[in-house]
Amino acid sequence: MPGTPVKPELSPSAVLFDLDGTLIDTAPDFIRCLNQLRQQHGLSALPAEEIRRSVSNGARAMVRVGFGLEPEHPDYSGKHTAFLDLYEAGVAEETTLFEGMDQILRGLESRGIPWGIVTNKPARFAAPLVEALGLAERCAVVICPDHVAQRKPHPEALFLACAQIGADPALAVYVGDHVRDIEAGRNAGMQTIAVRYGYIEEPETVDLWQADIIADTVSDLAKLLQ
Repeated sequence: MPGTPVKPELSPSAVLFDLDGTLIDTAPDFIRCLNQLRQQHGLSALPAEEIRRSVSNGARAMVRVGFGLEPEHPDYSGKHTAFLDLYEAGVAEETTLFEGMDQILRGLESRGIPWGIVTNKPARFAAPLVEALGLAERCAVVICPDHVAQRKPHPEALFLACAQIGADPALAVYVGDHVRDIEAGRNAGMQTIAVRYGYIEEPETVDLWQADIIADTVSDLAKLLQ
């Protein structure tokens, strides 16, 4: 069952979003790059859904899904680097905002509520992606692992984002599609929204994340943030 809803009387000082699987649909480019790499090694394409559900876990998960390799394997490093190179070369070929997300952002902007991005995606990929999607001039802040000492679920990145926006974390909302997002938000004392439409290997486990509320769809998220 979903957790306690965000207080209806709360007008958030800011809304921060995770990137992949929450704000934008990066799965098509991950799927394309991984299957391209498999093809280079004489392997057939994997079903899109098999890849999609692991996208939020990044390149390491892609190498695991695509080749069954863990970091300690001698072939892992080469596959990992090759995947990242392919992805960097076409980081926004097929990636888009989730349908309905632009309306959410415009609604926040019209009410003067700053929104930003806090992601574990390295800046070498996140920055050009945000720029390509026309979001760089709209979002108040983009925080990547390059900007902090501790990645999510540590709250450092969320505290930094709020500091740069001038927002009180206790009055801000963090939206994410991974348990580490919800843990990071809770660790920062923020209201948290888990989105079940994201890249989740076992959607039923979202109920166990202890988010303040769960949004099953982008439409649900829009109603929460109106």
